[in-house]
Amino acid sequence: MTPSNRDFIYTAQPSRVVFARGSFQRLAHEVEQVGARRALVLCTPQQVDQAEAASRLLGPLSAGVFPGAEMHVPIESARRAREYAREVGADCAVAVGGGSTIGLGKAIALESSMPIIAVPTTYAGSEMTPIYGITDAGEKKTGRDQKVLPRTVIYDPELSIGLPVRMSVVSGINAIAHAAEGLYARDGNPVMSLMAEEGIRAMTAGLREIARNPSDFSARSDCLYGAWLCGSVLGHVGMALHHKLCHTLGGSFNLPHAETHTIVLAHALAYNSAAAPEAMGRIARALGTSDASDGIFNLASDLGAPLALRDIGMAESDLARACDIALSNPYWNPRPLERAALMDLLSDAWTGKRPSAPVIAA
Repeated sequence: MTPSNRDFIYTAQPSRVVFARGSFQRLAHEVEQVGARRALVLCTPQQVDQAEAASRLLGPLSAGVFPGAEMHVPIESARRAREYAREVGADCAVAVGGGSTIGLGKAIALESSMPIIAVPTTYAGSEMTPIYGITDAGEKKTGRDQKVLPRTVIYDPELSIGLPVRMSVVSGINAIAHAAEGLYARDGNPVMSLMAEEGIRAMTAGLREIARNPSDFSARSDCLYGAWLCGSVLGHVGMALHHKLCHTLGGSFNLPHAETHTIVLAHALAYNSAAAPEAMGRIARALGTSDASDGIFNLASDLGAPLALRDIGMAESDLARACDIALSNPYWNPRPLERAALMDLLSDAWTGKRPSAPVIAA
């Protein structure tokens, strides 16, 4: 459907983006811009060095470092971070890292309305969204709230230059998933479709070049540019089957977030292919291939990403339960959810089989 004959409503998300090599050095200025005076720097235990560098840049504006970010934001971690922020009198959170760290910042902001400044070091794109996720009792629950949208995002390719190729690839394909589902979103619009297609194109080109030369700043910039575009799509429109499945697999079975998205995406696109042909055509064009699901599978395979859920810790005996959880909370998808076809999808993703479009029941 073309923009000329499609009705839509588009509301832009308010955020400031600073995109430049070396822009990390502007951190103290950006904290002052949001009116904060005590910024708590958040990170995972593995990224303490970058977080401490951020704290040094902040100088007297720093309220210290909290290195407790965890994958899927367990509610216990969120509570610890909220309490620590209160103890040190923080009035701003600086999230240095990927989706886990930015997610922790959002969990703090959800209760306190504290402004977040995001400094992404991966390509997931969650810094551009008002979407939060917290895992409680083995179930990941997500929601949208403008309070958790980072006020400012600093994109500096120097900060991702050391990101290993494998992590770069899965992080980038995770971002591509946001744009791909945005192209068939029920509340999509022409602006988001343009951003989605360009985001997929930029990310694909950047990832292929990073695989050849991990130190290429131009390629790192392309991937951050792609992350911004893909994340913006995720922030503006609803998602469907792919994201719901990945939240189930990640939150309930503790699978690594980016790897799960990378494995499932090709299969989710195959599932929806007949129901969203225009979107699939645009995804394929952005990938430089003739078929969307095949193109994603080939991209992951060519760049050495994992292709099978069994290789990242999923037990075959848990597939039926994963299917039941995914079906227990109905949500919109271009193609209706059918248990048998969904089990086939999960089985193919578990074995790492090349996806094929399931037969749609009459």
